[in-house]
Amino acid sequence: MTFMLRRFISDEQMKAVQPPFFFSWFRPENLLCRMPADRKAIYITFDDGPIPEATPEALEILGKYNARATFFLVGDNIRKHPELLEMIRKEGHATGNHTYHHLNGWKTPPGAYVEDAARCASLLPTTLFRPPYGRFTPAQYWLLRKQYRFVLWSILTYDFDRKITREQCLDIALKYAGKGSVVVFHNHLKTLDKVRYALPRFLDHFAERGYSFEPLPEQRRPLSG
Repeated sequence: MTFMLRRFISDEQMKAVQPPFFFSWFRPENLLCRMPADRKAIYITFDDGPIPEATPEALEILGKYNARATFFLVGDNIRKHPELLEMIRKEGHATGNHTYHHLNGWKTPPGAYVEDAARCASLLPTTLFRPPYGRFTPAQYWLLRKQYRFVLWSILTYDFDRKITREQCLDIALKYAGKGSVVVFHNHLKTLDKVRYALPRFLDHFAERGYSFEPLPEQRRPLSG
């Protein structure tokens, strides 16, 4: 069986990703879809960077709101732009492994997938791992589970979807986010216009309501099986 996320579409055609029930079987230190909802905190994440066309602008927007986020980085992009990794770290954001070549786990043998994640890890030591596209197999999870906390999400903004406008992207984020939400944006040329529009408005909306924006915590102890 392959792990897959289920999409829910509202009457307004707004899409959000909610964790399927079987993810509750996993220990939260091994697989995370959302953080505890015990206080007004939101966990913004960015996939696919770092790239010079998008990462500095995202950092600038976050800085205006004193917001901290988590950047799931592609190893080959780190190789090309190591100065952007240092910029992310310097500004207090967390980082996570997004494989070296942005691999689709459903199309990659387990051994090759683990090797690619390890290649990224050689440039980016971290215990946080987000599988690209949210796609991974049980074998891949089993091989990586003790090294990483797999991080999925509770809100997918669909900033990558050409059929979704920047206004709809913002509406999705505003409609579904709340305490403990893990929200996905992308650090990519094709999402730049939508993030440029939606991110500051999202931050402004929740900052006015007393929310903080925090990075996901790294694991501080050995992971369990």
